[in-house]
Amino acid sequence: MILIPPTQGVSYTPVPPPDLDLSSLGRVALTGDFDSISLYTYQQQSENAFTTNGTQSLITQLPNGDFATTAAADGYIKALCPFVMSSGKLAGVIVGGNFTELGGIPAQGVAMYDATTGDITPLDGLNGTVNAILCDQDTNTVYIGGQFSGADSTNAIAWVGMSGWANLPFEGFNGPVNSIIKESNGNVIFGGSFTGLGNSTTVMPEQLDQQVINIASANITSSSNSSTPGFNNPVNIICKTNGEDGSGNTWLLEDNSKGWWRADMNFGYEPSLLRIWNTHQDGRGTQTFSFTAIPIDGIMNFTYTDPDTGVEGHCDALCPLSSQTSVPYQDFRFINTVGMSAFRIDITAWYGQGGGLDGIELFQNDIFAYAVDAFNEPSCANIQFGSNSTATGPWTVTPSLQSNSEYLTANLIGPGVSTNAVSVNFEPDIKQKGNYSVTMFTPGCIQDNTCDTRGIVNVTGIYATASAPSTPTIIYQTNNYDKYDVIYQGPVDANSDSFRPTVRLAPLAGQEDGVTLVAQRVQFNLTDSTGGLNGLYEFNPNANTTQTNFSSSAIDSAGMGLSARAIITAIQVQNNVTYVAGNFSNQEVGFENIFTIGNGNSTALPNGGLNAEVSSMIPYADLLFIGGNFTNTMNGSVPGLNNVAIFNTTSQTWEALGAGVSGAVESVVTLEVNVTTDQPEVCITVNGFFDQILATGSSKAISVAGFAIWVPTQQNWLQNLNLQSPAILGQLSAMTNVTGSATLLAGTLSLQDVSAEDAVSLTSNPLAIDAIKVGIQPQQVGPVTRKRAVSGQNTTGVVAGLFYNNSGLNLTVLGGAFTATSTNGTTIDNLAFLNNTGSNSGIVSGLPVGLDSDSTFLALATTGSVLYAGGTVSGTVNNAPVNGLIVYDMGLARYSYPQPPAFGGIDIAVNAITVRPNEPEIYVGGNFATAGSLGCPAVCVFRNGAWNQPGNELGGSVSAFAWQGNNQLLAGGNLTINNNATTLATYDTSKTEWTALDAASDVPGPVTALGPANSDSSAFWVAGKSSNGTAFLMKYDGSQFRSTGDSLGKETTILGLSVLTLGKNHESSDLVPFNMVLLVTGQLNLPIFGNVSAALFNGTTFSPFIMSTSGNSPGSLSNLFSEKAISFPNAGGHMAVGFVVLIALACALGAIFLLVVAGILIERYRRKHEGYTPAPTSYFDKTSNMGRIPPEHLFGRLGASREPPML
Repeated sequence: MILIPPTQGVSYTPVPPPDLDLSSLGRVALTGDFDSISLYTYQQQSENAFTTNGTQSLITQLPNGDFATTAAADGYIKALCPFVMSSGKLAGVIVGGNFTELGGIPAQGVAMYDATTGDITPLDGLNGTVNAILCDQDTNTVYIGGQFSGADSTNAIAWVGMSGWANLPFEGFNGPVNSIIKESNGNVIFGGSFTGLGNSTTVMPEQLDQQVINIASANITSSSNSSTPGFNNPVNIICKTNGEDGSGNTWLLEDNSKGWWRADMNFGYEPSLLRIWNTHQDGRGTQTFSFTAIPIDGIMNFTYTDPDTGVEGHCDALCPLSSQTSVPYQDFRFINTVGMSAFRIDITAWYGQGGGLDGIELFQNDIFAYAVDAFNEPSCANIQFGSNSTATGPWTVTPSLQSNSEYLTANLIGPGVSTNAVSVNFEPDIKQKGNYSVTMFTPGCIQDNTCDTRGIVNVTGIYATASAPSTPTIIYQTNNYDKYDVIYQGPVDANSDSFRPTVRLAPLAGQEDGVTLVAQRVQFNLTDSTGGLNGLYEFNPNANTTQTNFSSSAIDSAGMGLSARAIITAIQVQNNVTYVAGNFSNQEVGFENIFTIGNGNSTALPNGGLNAEVSSMIPYADLLFIGGNFTNTMNGSVPGLNNVAIFNTTSQTWEALGAGVSGAVESVVTLEVNVTTDQPEVCITVNGFFDQILATGSSKAISVAGFAIWVPTQQNWLQNLNLQSPAILGQLSAMTNVTGSATLLAGTLSLQDVSAEDAVSLTSNPLAIDAIKVGIQPQQVGPVTRKRAVSGQNTTGVVAGLFYNNSGLNLTVLGGAFTATSTNGTTIDNLAFLNNTGSNSGIVSGLPVGLDSDSTFLALATTGSVLYAGGTVSGTVNNAPVNGLIVYDMGLARYSYPQPPAFGGIDIAVNAITVRPNEPEIYVGGNFATAGSLGCPAVCVFRNGAWNQPGNELGGSVSAFAWQGNNQLLAGGNLTINNNATTLATYDTSKTEWTALDAASDVPGPVTALGPANSDSSAFWVAGKSSNGTAFLMKYDGSQFRSTGDSLGKETTILGLSVLTLGKNHESSDLVPFNMVLLVTGQLNLPIFGNVSAALFNGTTFSPFIMSTSGNSPGSLSNLFSEKAISFPNAGGHMAVGFVVLIALACALGAIFLLVVAGILIERYRRKHEGYTPAPTSYFDKTSNMGRIPPEHLFGRLGASREPPML
């Protein structure tokens, strides 16, 4: 099913299975292009792929083990925790991550999910990312950690009961928190990348009002302008800080008139200081003014110093300006911090004849660098190292809409776009050296309608002269609403002639064509803290004060013993021993990246820990499953620990998971999996940036997409087990058990019930699908180049198949475009035989050498043990070229000799092969012009070892055949009859003539699929694509075509049509008899429901039947094939005349027989009633007595009347 659409709560509705009766067909199979497949069993199923753009969802498991999305997020989810209050009541599940929306509800990084109703409650008040959550029932408290600000705290805060956010006594940390866990003594351990306690954003710089707000790029307007040339332009006072009056330097109002001056910017800001230069031109000047913030339209309050008295004053609507020429400018400090994107200065009183100004500047305490360079500090401000940015690549300016400011957008077209050629470099104006928190702002995607194409960026930075570039930060830009990510916390050097801090945003390598990226702004916040910590902090919730003597805590002391700026990523407590993992070392004790704290001491794990960073760690029984970027223990003594490992806490030993995986592991999460049918067990999912499960022992390397499942009971990867198990793809980041509800997962998953490559068997009692195992190898990701000539669809997988059970052989034959591995280990290309004959059961083989490896088989048929296989086939067989068709003797397991002469023409393809009933004639249809030297377009007949042209009227390309009796062949495709276009034509074998079907003009496009609707195909189904690209499906009832209407979505492609028998009737319709159903296969889109690979049509409604996937895309089903031909039982229509005559004759004979019997019985009764007795049966002398009876005595009274006997 692949992930299921969002549902409310966790109520799921099972779907009754269709009552198919396949018993008359023998073995039944389905072919297609898929690697996993499922029957439709729950209404919540769908065929959507898992997401790869960083968005995740809350996921629950259905009763059959499949998955359902309960709430989708626009970012990733990192932590889940059921909040059970001290009363025992479940308040909800706390969900944390880097999202701005969850379940369609705006929520910044954290929300509460009701597992019963599915409702989402945003926990408003935080800005940033939540990494870790601890729900403490004892104290009725939820501890939240991450990279955020909220209330008066940074990176750590508490949610108490249902009353809301509460600052922790220590007000958070100066760096991110990655893990929170509770000890047995009730204390809470925080782990992360911090060096001290305290709110890290409350420190003001030594120099206030550092950054100049760019008014030069604003749209400047004014009212009541002076009519005097040179003084009427409001732009005159921009970037004028010398206070000089004069034309071009001064802006004046009309005499004795009030007026205003306004600046509208394309970015938002929070000014801290207003600086104004008054004019003295001709004795004029502004006496009082007010400052209105826009868009709130509020008059701002200021403090200022009176230049005459030196006394500080306050003003709002009537702020005074001095008329003294000795006062160059006046500063007005904003009392309130207010965001705005425009402002207006209203001049209400003036000196002399009128008001005016010589200059204006705005300042802010915030330090920003904008991607749109026009918003950075103006060059005219003469700042030595003003903020700036440089954009390289196809960036364009996008309106701010609902965002804070305009921003840059880049559409990366073409898979070859170099990530080095697309970037934005931000250079902030840093005047003070210190510890900073650096934040990257990302505008939401809803406002600019780019949510479907938003991509991923890689952000790096150089912050200090002696430091290397920072660890890259991967930011997923799929957020629906504006968000920010903390990309760095640490020391930053001030600007100088030799160094400038720089932040670089660039696309992450390897993204798909058509990705949209955005770049808006970067902020630097000066931070401070108490110091003295190093990634670990132990908090006592019962203490009244914050402990600053960190050496008294074994946890804090353990952190201080680690290498500087240690990063703690995971903490677990097992048997009162605390396991700490991350990126660090301790040379004194001798360990790296993982250690334990017990009995007040830091202790190295065996073999010194692991040789590189640990990113995730979870408990399972007495084991710890650990993921990261390591390859071995510190001393290199345990091979096979490639990026994932097990530590046994009982035996204190390391264990390998096979040979590990090929790349870094980001998270390790438990998951229940039906390893064997209906036997769920807890498994370990490994999620990250790898593409292989590494080979070990007899197990070959397995290609995966960053997701692998370890089965503890089997001590092996699920992908290695030769079991009928589900196929699961995607990523998981977190899980939690919810009392009274299903397990809740976070991530993005796709699951199908059966892992199978391109072919499955189908049974009806019970309804089930099973893999047909012929060793088909998973498809490699890349462009598809093989094309199906008729439909134009990409052809990969198995297209055609047949069962052959005769002449002592039991074979399943599969043809298409695939690579498989035979039983003896050789490679098979495109045609495979599964031999289940006698003791050879399960042997897989292919064709002998000779065909080109890129051949594709599209059609199969047999006469006796001889196989005719056609398609886009080329190569050399028996030293002769073949094209379009090969003939293979399955009994002798070799090519037949000689092969039929090769087809000729352009884009040669054989699409259909059929054998004439009761005749050794093979009809081959497709796209070709000649067969050998014989002109034979579209259809050719192979008879008696030679090609024959059936009639000379047909042209074009044939896609499908059906026999209408023994002597008439129906062909569908893109055809011509005597150069007149048609989609359907019939061939009369007795007349050797092709005729266009009269009603074919009603078919809106070429026919690509055709299926009988009754026993002689006088009624049939057709499908294809109309000229506008939409799919059509129609039935011919013998006189006219009838359409199913617009019941299929535009993206539908129909590949196969089969009418099947039902065990239970449905309501009758004109299109489908009540005891049958139409199976439609392909890549279908059912409106309202979504994508399916097969659907059942009962004449009125399409019902989902089968879902499949191929890689991370919807799969498709090509055709159904069966051991026996599909039969058409009587469906309540007219009976054949012959049957009517026979039944009438039988009824008449039966009536005569009954009349004769009745007459005999009546005669016997009469005789007995008249007194007749039986004649003697033995005589003394028969012959003599017979001779004495005169004939008249025997016959003389036959005609006389009888008299009643005497009584």
